[in-house]
Amino acid sequence: MGKATRESYGMALVELGLENEKVVVLDADLSKSTKTNDFKNQFKDRFFNAGIAEQNLMGMAAGFANVGNIPFASTFAVFATGRAFEIIRNSICYPKMNVKIAATHAGITVGEDGGSHQSIEDIALMTSLPNMTVIVPADHREAMQATKAAAKFDGPVYLRFGRCNTEDIFDENYKFEIGKGVEIRKGNDITVIATGMMVQKAIEASRILEAEGVYVRVINISTIKPIDRKIIIKAARETKAIITAEEHSIIGGLGAMVAQVVCDEIPTKVKMIGINDVFGQSGTPDELMEKYNLTTEAIITKVKELLG
Repeated sequence: MGKATRESYGMALVELGLENEKVVVLDADLSKSTKTNDFKNQFKDRFFNAGIAEQNLMGMAAGFANVGNIPFASTFAVFATGRAFEIIRNSICYPKMNVKIAATHAGITVGEDGGSHQSIEDIALMTSLPNMTVIVPADHREAMQATKAAAKFDGPVYLRFGRCNTEDIFDENYKFEIGKGVEIRKGNDITVIATGMMVQKAIEASRILEAEGVYVRVINISTIKPIDRKIIIKAARETKAIITAEEHSIIGGLGAMVAQVVCDEIPTKVKMIGINDVFGQSGTPDELMEKYNLTTEAIITKVKELLG
């Protein structure tokens, strides 16, 4: 079992702090949970606790960016995107400030905290904003590299991290690039395009189906915006249909972005696996993934339905 992507984020911040003195970190009184604590302990003069005041957190981050710093503003996804939306819109995205919003505890795998804390609409909110880049890493290595890539990128970035451990998907040769999808498994029957926690489920489904003579292409889309149109169009041309899989509402998430691409370029049947327009509830992460059909079995069933 690998690390939670929020832990990878915390590790990457320390490395960035050593490499670039312009990197500053802001938190909303959640540094133990968001894993910004190590940065705080090592770079006390570059860490700022805004308190439980997420709108102020984003405004401060915009101010730091305005004077040439590279601020990472961290809190839970539900607070970062919901409570602070107007400030992100008007103080960060509208003037295109170089702010990195690092949101942890995204999706239903927050678990027992329940529906009030399970952000299943954050991708939709952030992709709707002009100038915003949206990244959802799938494992430890991708989260580390995505954090570092965000620091080098000029402009607002939303980084979505999870609470739970993820399986290691990529090896030491992996190279993350903003805006680029990655084909993880080859196949010409059906394509599964997944992001975040669901990438591992897609890989598992592809392996099981291969033993049955069904060859499923698996694509990891970690940059939701700007999305890799080229890899999606290629999949639409070369396979019979596309399934999207995400730990997010099917409204306004990865599935919606993929459907928009194929509608524009090469109309293709697209089926979506995600949260079906309901709130989450309290439970263990595994129980909730099962309840909302965010499973390997759900992907296998959807593949078989599409193949008739």
